[in-house]
Amino acid sequence: MPRNTRDDIDRRTLLKLTGGVGLAGLAGCVNTTDDGGDGDGDGDGGDGGDGGDGSDGDGGDTPEDGGDGSDDTDTETSSGDGGSDGPYTIGMVDSLTGSLSAFGERNQRGKDLALETVNEVGIEGRDLAITVEDSGSENQGGISAAQKLVNQDGVPFLIGSVGSGVSLAIYESVVQDTDVVQLSQNSTGLGLTDFPGLLRMSPTGRTQSTALANIIAEDDYDTVAVTFVNNNYGQSLADAFVEAWDGEVAYNQPHDQDQQSYSGVLSEMNSSAADAWLFVTYQAEFATMVNEIYSSGYEAQLYGADSVSGDDVLSNTPEGSMEGMKIVVPSAPVEQDNYKEFASRFEEEYGESPTSWSAYAYDCVVNAALAIQAADEFTGAALQETVREVSRPEGEAVTTYKAAHDILADGGSVDDVDYQGVSGPIDFDENGDPVGFLQILTVQDHDYAGTGFVES
Repeated sequence: MPRNTRDDIDRRTLLKLTGGVGLAGLAGCVNTTDDGGDGDGDGDGGDGGDGGDGSDGDGGDTPEDGGDGSDDTDTETSSGDGGSDGPYTIGMVDSLTGSLSAFGERNQRGKDLALETVNEVGIEGRDLAITVEDSGSENQGGISAAQKLVNQDGVPFLIGSVGSGVSLAIYESVVQDTDVVQLSQNSTGLGLTDFPGLLRMSPTGRTQSTALANIIAEDDYDTVAVTFVNNNYGQSLADAFVEAWDGEVAYNQPHDQDQQSYSGVLSEMNSSAADAWLFVTYQAEFATMVNEIYSSGYEAQLYGADSVSGDDVLSNTPEGSMEGMKIVVPSAPVEQDNYKEFASRFEEEYGESPTSWSAYAYDCVVNAALAIQAADEFTGAALQETVREVSRPEGEAVTTYKAAHDILADGGSVDDVDYQGVSGPIDFDENGDPVGFLQILTVQDHDYAGTGFVES
């Protein structure tokens, strides 16, 4: 069933209020790229992070000189189709170093679990292998890594990358005008929708902006004040919110990063007389704002994009300063059985709960394996014909690789399979965007509690 290209969520959006849902699958998003990329977010608000400065990759992304795209493979198998019985080898560009390396680590763990799952069953009797290259969390590092995988190793399928700017740089410099399939594991920037040949597993930020507009309206506010970080990420999400919002926007202004005070912005928001305030910024900046809101005695209902959530915000703001605030974050469907099984395996293997970013990487690998099995040959042109189809809703809905594999092995075609991922429904639309699956967090007793889900 085709999706609306704007991923609009109307007032009938599914809001499943679930009270005390755990935060195992939560993640926040924020990314400002060094080369003016789309600046989305791939920060991890669900399990906290170091604010918006990208110092450890957990909350923000301001890429630093973190890597040169050097070779870092997880398999010694050469690329190609592996002969008649060797493994099928695909490529992956990930952030193994640099400001987003924390997410690269989570991606690698999700990827490893998926490889184990796939190779327990096989792809028509053969294994899947993945050659991993490091982007260094930078655009140029991503380009160099992708050039090595595509031009030297000849991989027909490329998973990559973390950060919308990096993913887009890879696509425009290496993948565009070729038959290579590119599927990004962690990119939410709105601008990627304009490049339908670039697929992504994580949802576009437009779903987040539209969900926020709906939530604020359902909370009976009709006037809102908006401030956003002054870059492509902040501007694009704020613009999408204003487009979706039916009420009055009493204030809508940017703010710069790394300021010691935002008292001027907050004073203007207060003077706007809007009762609902929306923040599209990073953790460090938002923590500063919260302290000034609290000390000034301003009273407003706070809302936020995923990039404002994290342990760094909680630890640097007073108790009660954000009580009742609502934030929308990308999420895996934590109540579904296939996610619970994935989370159990992840916790057993790594001693911690997964985030949605691990789930996205897991599904990228499974989707690649199914596309390979369904294709007539192991070439980019053939995989372009199958990569979108193995998760479309026309087929039989299945939630494991084995179930999908068995349908294809029994003579089924791509039209007979609808793989439902551990990260939620995939169902790429004509723009390469998946279904948006989000969670609502509410600040309760100075902590984040899951209070609902939103699915477009």
